[in-house]
Amino acid sequence: MFTSTDKFVQAYKKLFQNRYAFTYEQGTTEQQYIVLATLIKNQLAENWQATREQYLNEKVKQVYYFSMEFLPGRQMKSNAYNMGILSEIEKGVAELGLNFDELVEAEADPALGNGGLGRLASCFMDSLASLGIPGNGNGIRYQYGLFRQKFVDGHQVELPEYWLRNQNVWETRNDQSSYIVRFGGHVWMEIDHQDHWIPKYEGTQNVLAVPYDTPMVGYRTNKVNNLRLWSAEIPVEEEENYHTVQETDQIKGITQVLYPDDSNYEGRLLRLKQEYFMVSAGVQSIVRQFQKYNLPRKFFPEKIAIHINDTHPALVVAELMRILVDEEHLSWEQAWEITCKTCSYTNHTVLREALEKWPIDMMQSLLPRIYMIIEEINRRFVEETLPLYGEKLTWQTAILQDGMVNMAHLAIIGSHSVNGVAQLHTEILMNDVLRDFFTLYPGKFNNKTNGITQRRWMHLANPRLTQLIDSKIGEEWKQNPAELKLLKTFEQDDDTLEKLAEVKLQNKTDLADYIEQQHGLKVNPQSIFDVQIKRLHAYKRQHLNALHILDRYLRIKDDPAIDIQPRVFLFGAKAAPSYTYAKQIIKLINAIADLVNNDPDVGDKMKVVFFENYGVSLAEKIIPAADVSEQISLAGKEASGTSNMKLMANGAMTLATLDGANIEIKEYVGEDNIVVFGLSSTEVDQLNQSHAYHSKSLYESNERLNRVLNALIDGTIPNAQQEGEAVFDSLVHYNDEYFVLEDFDDYIAAQDKIDQLYADKKVWNRKSLLNIAASAPFSADYTIKRYTEEIWKAKPQCTDKEGVQPLNEPI
Repeated sequence: MFTSTDKFVQAYKKLFQNRYAFTYEQGTTEQQYIVLATLIKNQLAENWQATREQYLNEKVKQVYYFSMEFLPGRQMKSNAYNMGILSEIEKGVAELGLNFDELVEAEADPALGNGGLGRLASCFMDSLASLGIPGNGNGIRYQYGLFRQKFVDGHQVELPEYWLRNQNVWETRNDQSSYIVRFGGHVWMEIDHQDHWIPKYEGTQNVLAVPYDTPMVGYRTNKVNNLRLWSAEIPVEEEENYHTVQETDQIKGITQVLYPDDSNYEGRLLRLKQEYFMVSAGVQSIVRQFQKYNLPRKFFPEKIAIHINDTHPALVVAELMRILVDEEHLSWEQAWEITCKTCSYTNHTVLREALEKWPIDMMQSLLPRIYMIIEEINRRFVEETLPLYGEKLTWQTAILQDGMVNMAHLAIIGSHSVNGVAQLHTEILMNDVLRDFFTLYPGKFNNKTNGITQRRWMHLANPRLTQLIDSKIGEEWKQNPAELKLLKTFEQDDDTLEKLAEVKLQNKTDLADYIEQQHGLKVNPQSIFDVQIKRLHAYKRQHLNALHILDRYLRIKDDPAIDIQPRVFLFGAKAAPSYTYAKQIIKLINAIADLVNNDPDVGDKMKVVFFENYGVSLAEKIIPAADVSEQISLAGKEASGTSNMKLMANGAMTLATLDGANIEIKEYVGEDNIVVFGLSSTEVDQLNQSHAYHSKSLYESNERLNRVLNALIDGTIPNAQQEGEAVFDSLVHYNDEYFVLEDFDDYIAAQDKIDQLYADKKVWNRKSLLNIAASAPFSADYTIKRYTEEIWKAKPQCTDKEGVQPLNEPI
């Protein structure tokens, strides 16, 4: 590490000069960032190598976390912080006369995911390293991440997000660990001279999977884990066979775009190609890693844990079987026992339509050998299950049904553990969505409620709050979040509550300045900052939020002198490019924003801001400033949520339905410190089963609701007539699939309660403090501890000397 600021300054100047052949003062901000990040990476390289060597020499059990998405956010500041050198770096940068914040902003924010799934995976990577658990991420190095969102006349427009335009300092290309992945062609089986069945391939498309490794730095440890992302290239020996750009693009296109458009056959085929590419390369590298241990193959599950994050990597089961049977020459029974003991699966949805299925003919054509293996897994499953459970249950749980391959079924049958990500979610899986499998395998099912890393979402995103907490309870909470409960002792301390309010106001002022800079809109930091930040989907009900804004607007228009708590409504969300209704909701909210923000009768009583291109770095600006956390999905539809946890940890009041992890937030923070509204999941089920819900009747009988809905179609909102009609029709004429109208009155009442609570600042600040104090159970460190102890059976490899303390469970 740098022993002094002078040493850092000298090292920086020398590295810059060697790299660019001119002085750092002459460089661009991007060049200055690249040199600073390279300097930090050079400092962690020794620990990165040492960690790998230790795990290999000691033959420790390693966890491999397979995910189609990773949203790590910017890494320079986080890495420096976890290494314990951030303050020295900041001093050195100031000594150089550079602006540290500008260098931080110069780093690309890799949009290698769509939302919560990818951010969860990255929080888990942070926690694995910080707890000293030998853990590795496995994903795809998309050349273009999730699209860059731009608003044109309020409409979402998708632009390419070429995050690799400038050098990605943190990755290291690792050619010696490349593997061939086969697609298509013809495969048949032959017996060799040792009586092994050997697959023979002809006419396959061979793709070279090249890994790019990125360090995952543990907090206050010397452990550095690895995130491996795979890039598709043409094998060197086959380059002469590719003569045109179109032929070359077939290969490179595999890892070019995150989530290709799956509304047509070609897009779906590419998606399946991506999934197998990631899985095959990853499993091949894992088998090679195990071979370095020089242990009998029966020890594979004792040294390797492979985790399937959602259904996208479910082909892990078939690929591991392929390698064990075809290349390691194990019997089917031996290979299946190893596979089931090695693999575990997390389900992330209660939406049946989101459980992946692939046409059999597509998989047969693209992955002939893998399909043969899946077919055999299915045959044996049916053969074993049919005599015990009968035809109906066997058919409902089979992998192959109605011409489709059910990926969730493959993951469940081939894993020893299946978990949901919140108590309610897991209950719904066991009692409804995966009920048949729970009947077959009750011992496999368990719950692991999601978590977030406080290091990024509090320590780094909210340094003012972090310093306040340090001054009150010391710093042990940074490594043992359970210590946050000590804040409860200050709930009646006026000085602490006032300081907490000052922190929030400063954060809101910073965000207000950013809004004015980016949007040209002045907002009042004394207003309630009301935040809904999550993927745009009808079940998440951003349009319910929009109806409340319209209702509030109409009340102000009726009485411009109305005494009402001023609010700033903040949205951040992307809609899938082919999801027309979600994009119509975005346009509608932007049109409402134009209406509200430019009406002199409204003034500072209300403003609406929809942030463009919402992602990790923008979330780090918004979350510390939030007063209200909108968690308003229809009960029983959200698996867990993680924005609810981030916002709670930063002192926001949760306004929520009893859905996902909101239920557990309520349990920990107490019902007086959360505002709950709406149908329960049981009531939603009853309405669905009885077919007794008629949204048009509500529209016709509820005068307040009628007025708000009519505002969608009567010209009240300029420039959104088509979008207003689409939302109106879905809610009134198509019977409101997600019960927005049923929950409307209760939601309005909950919003009025928020106003009342905020009017008494001492009461509000006390509730904010209690939310922070109760947020410890939602630390990703605890989540990973439970995965490690109960599913993966891996052990921490840190010593007390490295600074890691035993992690106490929160009370």
